[in-house]
Amino acid sequence: MGLEINARHLSYVVHVLGVAGAVMVLVWNIHFRGGLAWESSNKNLIFNVHPVLMLIGLIIMGGEAIISWKALPFKKSDKKLIHLILHAIALILGIIGIYMAFKNHNESGLANLYSLHSWIGIGVIVLYGVQWIYGFLVFFYPGGTGDLRRDSLPWHVLFGMFIYILAVANSALGFLEKLTFLESSGIAKYGSEAFLVNFTAIIAVFYGTFVLLTALAPAPAEDNHTYSPI
Repeated sequence: MGLEINARHLSYVVHVLGVAGAVMVLVWNIHFRGGLAWESSNKNLIFNVHPVLMLIGLIIMGGEAIISWKALPFKKSDKKLIHLILHAIALILGIIGIYMAFKNHNESGLANLYSLHSWIGIGVIVLYGVQWIYGFLVFFYPGGTGDLRRDSLPWHVLFGMFIYILAVANSALGFLEKLTFLESSGIAKYGSEAFLVNFTAIIAVFYGTFVLLTALAPAPAEDNHTYSPI
């Protein structure tokens, strides 16, 4: 049973939270952490790219891709293409973000894949890739039969929401892990940077929550067959 609030109205909250989250993660990594770099003698600048791309890419762009089905006032074929492209951008940025974490660790002589955050992160990006490829082949090109699309759609939606929830939860875990490292290295536990990191994680959780609420809410009246077989 859907929510009473229109999905398009909920999507406005998603957009505002997305902008806020993007600004906050950029301020943290540029102002407090010294900036972003693909190559640098300061390996921390390389790592800084990781949280920026993971939040803006996998969480924010991924969330916008999810709500595009319900919130955009376009015809179904247009929304399908937007949904596909936004998820592709999210996946690409997520892959680059994970690569930057490996790059930082390798160039700094640090171990890889030792934390729960990293294990879940690898799982999320693999599942995200599988989900995107399956969606492309079945719903876009070459496209499955009507029966296959009809039977696949509920599972595609459910699996997509599961992956997204896992991604949002893991982003909060990542913020916690990084802040713990920073506090053990000397930053103030009640300082402005610590508060910024915690509030950025909270915004990410609220963003993910409103993405899911938008996806569950009824589509606008003129487009209430959004989730019918494509």
